[in-house]
Amino acid sequence: MSTVLETPARTAGPTHPPRSWAAVFALARFEARELRMNVAVLALAVLYAAWVVWQTTQHQGDFPILQNVDRETQTMPVLVGLVVMLNVNRAVLRSLRRDTDRHFDVLVVEPWRRTAAHVLSVVPAALFTAVCVAVQFTWAALKPGAAGHGSPAELAVGPLAVLLFGALGALFARLFRSVFAAPVFLVLLLFAQVFVAAPTGADWTNWLGVAVTESGPNPLPSDLLNRPAAWHALYLVGLVLFAALLAVLVSGGRTRVVKAAVAGSLALTVVGAVGQSGGTPTGSTPAREAASVTPEKIRECVAHGKSSYCAFPEWTDRTADWAAVVDRVQNLAGGRAGAERLTVEQRLDARYGLTADTMISPSTAPGHVSVGTEWDGNRVPEFAAAVASVLVAGDEKAGTELCDARVVTVMWLALGGDSDPLSALRNVRLGDSVSGPALVLSPTEPFSMSAEQTRIVVELLKKPRYDVAGKVKAKWTELTSPRTSLARVAEILDVPAAGASDGDACEE
Repeated sequence: MSTVLETPARTAGPTHPPRSWAAVFALARFEARELRMNVAVLALAVLYAAWVVWQTTQHQGDFPILQNVDRETQTMPVLVGLVVMLNVNRAVLRSLRRDTDRHFDVLVVEPWRRTAAHVLSVVPAALFTAVCVAVQFTWAALKPGAAGHGSPAELAVGPLAVLLFGALGALFARLFRSVFAAPVFLVLLLFAQVFVAAPTGADWTNWLGVAVTESGPNPLPSDLLNRPAAWHALYLVGLVLFAALLAVLVSGGRTRVVKAAVAGSLALTVVGAVGQSGGTPTGSTPAREAASVTPEKIRECVAHGKSSYCAFPEWTDRTADWAAVVDRVQNLAGGRAGAERLTVEQRLDARYGLTADTMISPSTAPGHVSVGTEWDGNRVPEFAAAVASVLVAGDEKAGTELCDARVVTVMWLALGGDSDPLSALRNVRLGDSVSGPALVLSPTEPFSMSAEQTRIVVELLKKPRYDVAGKVKAKWTELTSPRTSLARVAEILDVPAAGASDGDACEE
């Protein structure tokens, strides 16, 4: 008798649970590599990196205002995001273009997981953007002349823009099975930006865009900006999540978790949109009013040598640069002006908003000189002209009204000690010329130079500094008298006469 042992058959099946998300991440890495090697994306990445390097090496940026620099980091990432959007859209539609959609039906990875992988493939591009933004801002912040404070919310706009446009590229590919959907959206977006958006930052519709880079000629202290940057960053985060989750939802991922996440991201977007709806104030606020009308209650004063320098708290480190210009001008002056105690006051008018081009009224206080919030470049000879006019005329108001022969003395004092005086003369004059009549710019109101005054100043700036300085100090009283004619000034300073009339700007 034989015994038969029967072993129950084993059902075939995986020894480990399926790892669908591992496949998603693997596909995301593959698509990220494909995106990175795309010619357009690669070229733009190289251009972006080169632009950041160029920005960091510009000498005119040696005195950056950090609350302006953080907004300047937002423009290039938008361009990167648009290119990423087009290429993500093409990547999602790759199977449609190559007629391989039907082969995906036999794969374990569902369509919504493939969509999630395409969205995740944008993350390296966003990280690259974040690195470029960080390098650009950090380089500016490390410069010795940097002033102000940057905003993390403003710096986050660039990377969030890339994520948003990448998610939109995947969403449009799932909503519209056509490669033309993303380009059409791009055209509509540009149209809305140019023709629909309001010209000022006060309109709440401006803040519905991605980057709101408001700027003006007169930088404000960071605590006077009042930009809803944090709300805008929250709004962008909500948009990124909403676009990404909606793309997953329309691809078949209709689980309760996904639906709840879509609703939550939409609520987050609405909260951010409502929070930023006030925009940036275009007019006065209590803080702006105080900084404009009673700045002495806010400014901090420090002494350098015999003069006093009063600046807003974020600019106190810059007073040494102002003092260097004051010392340079005073060293060329004669009489009591060479030892006069000046008070340099940083002034601004923030009552008309961030983008307003406002002019500061000249001070009537004797020995007081105004300086703005910008520095370096043309601002240096402009400030030097203001210092010289106060030394010659007594106060800023009288200095801006000069039109007689004293203008020659003022301009030589302002520019005679400069390393490149003729270039400084060109930069400080409206029109960038060193001949003919022109307006001379200053931190407050400009004053006029006649053609003959300009000729004499140019001749003086070509002479050795020590030669002219000796004559100026020896004849200081006569050179700073309103009764001295232009011909007499030219004679004192040994400049050949032109043979024409006096040529005072007062007569022109």
